[in-house]
Amino acid sequence: MSIPRPTDIKLRTQSRLLQISFEDGVTFELPFEYLRIHSPSAEVKGHGGGEGILQLNKQEVGISGVEPVGNYALRLIFDDGHDTGLFTWRFLYELGQERPVKWARYLERCRDAGQPR
Repeated sequence: MSIPRPTDIKLRTQSRLLQISFEDGVTFELPFEYLRIHSPSAEVKGHGGGEGILQLNKQEVGISGVEPVGNYALRLIFDDGHDTGLFTWRFLYELGQERPVKWARYLERCRDAGQPR
């Protein structure tokens, strides 16, 4: 299955949302915190596979910049200094589709670690 390409991308700094619309008519609103804790970077994903490194205290994170990378991805520049990891169209679409499941798993991991998110 080919992933639809984005038709519109809006950074909503007040509400801390990245709104992304795709050519199939689907629009996702992805919170900055959600994007930061699921960054596809090695810093977050780790090097050994699995679920990666649990990211905490990202509720107030902002995005200070968005850079296109070719015709396939975005580089999100977070105001906590994190700016590695390329958010491909496929990955952003997946994050949108799987948001309830991925968010629930993140909260479960926080609880298991005895940490507030």
